[in-house]
Amino acid sequence: MKAALLRLKRTGMILFWLLLWQAVSMVLSNSILLAGPFKVVRALFAQALMADFWKTIAFSFGKISLGFLLAFAAGILTGGAACRFPLLEDFLEPVITILKSVPVASFIILALIWIGSENLSVFIAFLVVFPIIYINTMAGIKSADQNLLEMAKVFCMTPEKKLLFIYRPALLPYLISGCRVALGMSFKSGIAAEVIGVPSHSIGEKLYMAKIYLGTADLFAWTLVIIGISAVFEALFLRLLAMAAPGCFLQRRQED
Repeated sequence: MKAALLRLKRTGMILFWLLLWQAVSMVLSNSILLAGPFKVVRALFAQALMADFWKTIAFSFGKISLGFLLAFAAGILTGGAACRFPLLEDFLEPVITILKSVPVASFIILALIWIGSENLSVFIAFLVVFPIIYINTMAGIKSADQNLLEMAKVFCMTPEKKLLFIYRPALLPYLISGCRVALGMSFKSGIAAEVIGVPSHSIGEKLYMAKIYLGTADLFAWTLVIIGISAVFEALFLRLLAMAAPGCFLQRRQED
């Protein structure tokens, strides 16, 4: 009953904002300034009927998700190594600080000079996600229960068992929390890179063309596509992490 009421409440909120959006667009009566939801839906269906619609989605989704997955793996491995070797943590600290502080636009312009536009979104998604996963990996490993580690030392537990039964439960809640932020950031930064680099057959190219031709409805339509593929990827990836730590995942969901 409670879940049904919650869904009804969320549906009501969505309908409210859609109606407000439609009302404002009707008051402005200018589709260039603000296209209404019905025009956006029509534009989305019109785009979906085009031959390169799914090719465009596959291109951007593949590039950005590849950048995220590479950063996820590199962040875990590097964060684990930095916990094991403090000198490596000190060595990487300036790099992580730079990655967190420098504007994404600066990296995009530099990457255009270095690698061109074809793999730009992979590179930018990697740079944005890596420090998030690295920091959360280190925090998770350092949060491992010291009493359990002492017990493992007394009973001569193998490194593999310590990793599985002590470090894994400590690490996964931090990874889940970090991934919720990093997944959205990867798509935001990746699409921003495509808008600046304008690689062929990308969502960024479609957004850029919508800007050139003042196609506000197309702009909103492709934005809905970005939200959709980002949400799907986030749900699938977090579900995989939930399979590794269902208790942690359910606890986080309840807290949210």
